[in-house]
Amino acid sequence: MLRYMTKRILQLIPIVIVISMVIFFVLNLMPGNQVSAYLGVGSEVSPERKAQIEELLGLDKPLYVQYFMWLKRVVIERDLGRSIVFGAPVNEVINTFVWNSFILNLVSLIFAMLIALPVGIRSAVKKYGLFDNFFTVFSLVGVSMPTFFFALILIFYIAIPVESIPLNGMRTSIMSIRGYPSKMAEIMDVARHMMLPAIVLTMTSLATLTRYTRNAVIEVINQDYIRTARSKGLAEKVVIYKHAFRNALLPVITVLGMWIPSLFGGAILLETVFLWPGIGRALLRGINNQDLSLVMATLVFYAILTVLGNLLADLSYGLADPRVRVK
Repeated sequence: MLRYMTKRILQLIPIVIVISMVIFFVLNLMPGNQVSAYLGVGSEVSPERKAQIEELLGLDKPLYVQYFMWLKRVVIERDLGRSIVFGAPVNEVINTFVWNSFILNLVSLIFAMLIALPVGIRSAVKKYGLFDNFFTVFSLVGVSMPTFFFALILIFYIAIPVESIPLNGMRTSIMSIRGYPSKMAEIMDVARHMMLPAIVLTMTSLATLTRYTRNAVIEVINQDYIRTARSKGLAEKVVIYKHAFRNALLPVITVLGMWIPSLFGGAILLETVFLWPGIGRALLRGINNQDLSLVMATLVFYAILTVLGNLLADLSYGLADPRVRVK
């Protein structure tokens, strides 16, 4: 297992480098002026001063030279640059906002799994029944409905009528300034602000995970070894939860592996609607303000999370199914 992990990680290094190279060149081909973004909108400088700033930022060199300068600075110096929007090192910006997104997405994913797994199993066992039909329609609606539209519905029909539910943000402004009387008070305040965005993320994740679980269990319970287990007189719960579900986990693990990037990556539209201070909203601000250092670092961060998610999914196959072995 250790040798396999080492081999896979070494294989991922050139993949991440190629992805970072593509991202770098695409971002630098986008319309806009980095010098203007650096100086601020409406700033007027002489051509000489502009040339000095370009030299300072390394913009006077060819793109491939700029890329290798960026790569050297990131790998050797561990410096991701400085964010124009936030006026701070990109390392600090990402570290500040990524955990806000992680908290929100982790809570949503936990609730989605707690609901989706038993619902998906029951839908498979009671296939084409009333329970299954209801959640089939629910899943289709959940997958089809845009996240921001569902968020606006919750704001209009729940947050506005119920004044105790916050509309946006992560903390109450007054409490953030004055300070919380206790840690528990801060946790409860964050939980109140998290309620609506967590519901939206839970519902969207629930719809997808329920369908994958249902289809995976249906495929397994029709196999011969399940009929053999039933013919031996085993209880139906033992057949379903011990034999069928474990072998049906592989497609579910694949989906969960792909969701790992979203735990840290945030949701741009959702965080914008609810003004949640996550990495997705920070990325959007970076894009709108030509903050290429922040955008570049964030997109490469997403790419690394994606390949790591695939790696963790592959490693989890062996734990879920003894027939799968990694070499």
